[in-house]
Amino acid sequence: MAGLLLLLVTFGAAAAPRTPTSDAEVLEKLPLRAGDKTARELGSLRAALTQAPTDEAAATQLAWRYFDLAMARGDPRYIGYADAVVRRFPATNSAPLLTLRGMLRQYRHDFAGALGDLDEALKQDPAYASAQAWRGAIFLVKADYAAARQACGALQSLGRDVLAGGCLGLAQAYGGQLAAGYQTLQKSLNLAGFPEDQLWLQTRLGEVAAWQGRPAQAEAHYREALALGRDDVYLLAAWTDFLLDAQRPADVVPLLQAWESSDSLLLRLAEAETGLQLPDAARHRQMMADRFDAARARGDTTHRAEEARFELRLRQDAKTAVRLARDNYAVQREPRDARVLLEAAIAAKDSASAQPAREWLRNSGFEDTRMRQLGQASGADANTGSTR
Repeated sequence: MAGLLLLLVTFGAAAAPRTPTSDAEVLEKLPLRAGDKTARELGSLRAALTQAPTDEAAATQLAWRYFDLAMARGDPRYIGYADAVVRRFPATNSAPLLTLRGMLRQYRHDFAGALGDLDEALKQDPAYASAQAWRGAIFLVKADYAAARQACGALQSLGRDVLAGGCLGLAQAYGGQLAAGYQTLQKSLNLAGFPEDQLWLQTRLGEVAAWQGRPAQAEAHYREALALGRDDVYLLAAWTDFLLDAQRPADVVPLLQAWESSDSLLLRLAEAETGLQLPDAARHRQMMADRFDAARARGDTTHRAEEARFELRLRQDAKTAVRLARDNYAVQREPRDARVLLEAAIAAKDSASAQPAREWLRNSGFEDTRMRQLGQASGADANTGSTR
């Protein structure tokens, strides 16, 4: 199950997943470009489920493909389509369908519900590695590194060396061991035979190298991932964040111009265009504002980290940004979540709101120099702890 830890891509896209109202509803008319078999593949999977509507194996194949497309294209409509399929089987005891239900719940940040589904999947099939991998990823998002390492160990016991190494490498990197995490991820890359695994590992190696202060090595990893030629929103977001940090917005714009449908990438495009004072910047800022307004009207709170970044960097509204970042950090605690909280707190001169992120820095020993400087700047008395 290549790239399962891509749940860490959860950027909280502002366009809400929508559940179709009937089986006859046309979900999307995809262009049949040369070499693009997606539409035909989906049509075949839908037909198989229509012919055997109680077949959980057919449902699993279709729902999993929808989820993969949501991750690759950053289009949350596919989450709604997958959810509609999974909801047909509310009393399932199938480990694959239970895992899919957990994946869909984690997408909406219902981590407790997701863990419940994944635990039940493992009760049904203790060797189902996908459920274990997603458990590890959720624990990483929650900054529960001890629990994450247990899940990584379980994957190792199942003989899933690539998944186990990806899981452990991130637990090490997040938990104050960047060098060890990099080495573990590199070992997993050396074992990876599938392009999806290679792409994911190259992307995470790029992030870890950047945290280590090795930009040339980070860029090499990102370019290796891009050379695989696969759509992947997480890769594009990580790579363009790297370029924005390196003050290279002109390199971001051509990469993201065709990705307006992905909210996380549109945000980065608008940021780059604003920095360059390009004509499309105002239009893209308004598109983002409209999407956030619509999400708020729906009660959708999965997008708070991105909205905090939007308010901070594109609207210069530090007070709103710090509120959103603080609320987001109460739910998910990855390094990027800590960063937007620290940056917003500094801009808002709100040291108290940054305290949870400073505590994470102190307790984890996270070694990224930029983050440690932000932790110190966010509170004059902040002690971010010693590196490990």
